Amino acid sequence: MNTFPENPEPLRENETPFAPPVVVTPADIANVSPPVRDPVWDGWDVFVLVVLTLASMFVTLLAVLFAAHQWFYRGRPVGELAKMPLLVVGSQALAYVLVLGYMIAMVKVQKRQSSFFTAIHWNWPSAAGLYLFAGFGLSFGLQLFAHLLPIPKNLPIDTFFSTPAEAWALTVFGITLAPLMEELFFRGFLYPVLDRAVGKVIAILLTAIAFALLHGGQLKFSWGPVLIIFLVGLVLTSVRAKTNSVSAGLLMHMAYNGTISILMLVATGGFRHLEKLGGR
Repeated sequence: MNTFPENPEPLRENETPFAPPVVVTPADIANVSPPVRDPVWDGWDVFVLVVLTLASMFVTLLAVLFAAHQWFYRGRPVGELAKMPLLVVGSQALAYVLVLGYMIAMVKVQKRQSSFFTAIHWNWPSAAGLYLFAGFGLSFGLQLFAHLLPIPKNLPIDTFFSTPAEAWALTVFGITLAPLMEELFFRGFLYPVLDRAVGKVIAILLTAIAFALLHGGQLKFSWGPVLIIFLVGLVLTSVRAKTNSVSAGLLMHMAYNGTISILMLVATGGFRHLEKLGGR
């Protein structure tokens, strides 16, 4: 049986009956760019970041203590100065600024990414107020839950509220630079590496555990307050996973810390009566 049409349509001008075969040469294959990994850094880069952060905190603390001893506290031993919250917070803020500079340099120079914010999935949310309100709700809810847990009366972090100046310094640090750097590291750098290695659910859990351990020393590693911080990390990392946005978690984190600071501010009359804080 003849399967060809009896009256085939004539070819148009410059039209060929068959397309020429596509020939792929080794040179063509060599010129194909491999897909860009997301994130562009790996676990080794995160490890180096941790080491450099610890080293920066140690070096800046020594530098701040040396400067304070030379210029302001000549008669006081350096060991005593190391217990002064203002100097500790100041040195940590300086270390965070240095680490932030390294983060940007690592992404833009070492990894050759044109945009730091794109690489870390900053992705500013359109409904920023919603995440601020969610952070307030998270803080308020967990503070109520904390009353059901065994919370020690005296914690190492309480020493940062010995004077109004120290309380103000920690408050400003706690709602600005501290949440920024914690979100950049845990949700910006660590979480996506873990997600790629072990999957989303395990990555969220591991990131929350690491986040809680970071604050453990300030809380005597007491399971009650550490559990609260773990839950905070769990929520913030889940938001990062759901929204693909580091900045969404940052807004919640700042609102969470800010709510606690406002409650303390009101309870102490603007940090003028710090003896009203629990355990004093």
